[in-house]
Amino acid sequence: MNIRADFSPWLIGPTPGIVEREVCCASAAGLHRMAYTEWGERDNPKVLVCAHGLTRNGRDFDALARAMAADYRVICPDVVGRGRSDWLRDSAHYVFPQYVADLMVLLARLDVDRVHWLGTSMGGLLGMWIASQDDSPISRLVLNDVGPLIPVASLQLIGDYVGRAPKFATYEDAEKYVRLVSEPFGHLTDAQWRHLTEYSLQRADDGRLEMRYDPAIGDPFRRQISAGDVDLWPLYDAIRCPTLVVRGADSTVLTHATLQEMANRGPRPQTVEIPGVGHAPTFLDAQQIAAVRDFLLVV
Repeated sequence: MNIRADFSPWLIGPTPGIVEREVCCASAAGLHRMAYTEWGERDNPKVLVCAHGLTRNGRDFDALARAMAADYRVICPDVVGRGRSDWLRDSAHYVFPQYVADLMVLLARLDVDRVHWLGTSMGGLLGMWIASQDDSPISRLVLNDVGPLIPVASLQLIGDYVGRAPKFATYEDAEKYVRLVSEPFGHLTDAQWRHLTEYSLQRADDGRLEMRYDPAIGDPFRRQISAGDVDLWPLYDAIRCPTLVVRGADSTVLTHATLQEMANRGPRPQTVEIPGVGHAPTFLDAQQIAAVRDFLLVV
C-alpha cells in the first residue's frame, strides 16, 4: 500500500522531474530488482549517484537531487533489501560484494563512462571500494560521515536497532521511532522529519506500519561486529580522484582524529565538519547542499 496516499494530509504534492525505475540484478540465489529514482535530463552525460546508509533509501536525497538536477542526471538507488527494491531470498547475500555488483549493473544501465558519487555511511563505503579500483568509473567522490576506520563501539550502537524495529499502529508512533533512532541527524524541521519517515514506511501484512527494509540486513552486519573495528585504510589510500569528506561534528562513526588522518593521506580530500550533527548529515538544508555543490561543480 502506498504510504504517501495513506498520509496525504502531511504531504507536499508530487515532485516534478523525478522518475522511478528499476534494473534486474543477480545473486547466487537468483534474480532481484534494484529500484532507483532518477532526476534531471536523461541525456545529460554528467551523472551523480547518491548512495544511502544502512537502513535508509534513495529518497533521502530528494532535496539534494532537486538542487542538483539542473546540472546532473541524478541517480538515487535503493540498495537491495531497502526502499522499493526486492528483498533477497538468502540474507547471507546482504554483503558488500553483492551491493557493489548490483551498483555496477546500474552504472552499465546508465551507459556512461564516468560518474560523480556521493555516499552516506554504507553508501560512502561502497563508493570508496569502487573508487579505489583500477579504471574506476568514479571521477569525483563525496564521503558523507564515513571513513576507512570505524570504531566497533559505533557499530555496536547501530547493530542494536538494525532489523529490530517494532511495527506501528499509527503514523505518529512511527515518526516518533524514526526521530529517536535518527536523532544524530541533528535539528530537522517537522516537514523534514515527515519526509524521512514517509519514505521509511510500508504496510505490513497485518495492516500495521513497518520500516521499509528487510530486517535480515542486520544479520550479516552483526556478524561483522565480532571482527572488531572496520579498517579499510588500504582501500582509502588507493583512491586517486578528487574527494570531499563531510563529517557531522558530533559523529562517533567518523571521528575527528580519523578525519584529520584522512586529510593527510590517500586522496588528501577537502574536509567539512557540520556543527550540531552526528551520524550523519542529511543534505536537507541549503548550507549542507552548498558544500556539495561547491565541490562537485568545480570546473
